[in-house]
Amino acid sequence: MQHISGALKKLIKTAGLEKGIAQQKALEIWSETVGETVSKNTEPTSIEHGILSIKTTTPAWRQELQFQKTQIIEKLNKKLNKKLIKDIRFI
Repeated sequence: MQHISGALKKLIKTAGLEKGIAQQKALEIWSETVGETVSKNTEPTSIEHGILSIKTTTPAWRQELQFQKTQIIEKLNKKLNKKLIKDIRFI
């Protein structure tokens, strides 16, 4: 008898939902990845085609995070165990 978790993984993969679930996880781990200070000044809004959209509280935060974008992408992808995030758009 197959375990439920194994059956669910197979169903998710067969249905083509794997990428969508991983993308949703990227939104969920944003706060723990960037830390409390950044998290308080940002909000992940969406992810499409590997581009994560993040709403910032001020233009100053938008500019600061633009400088950190490469490192943030690397951290997110490391936590996701795959290169899912290709870019971040700060809005």
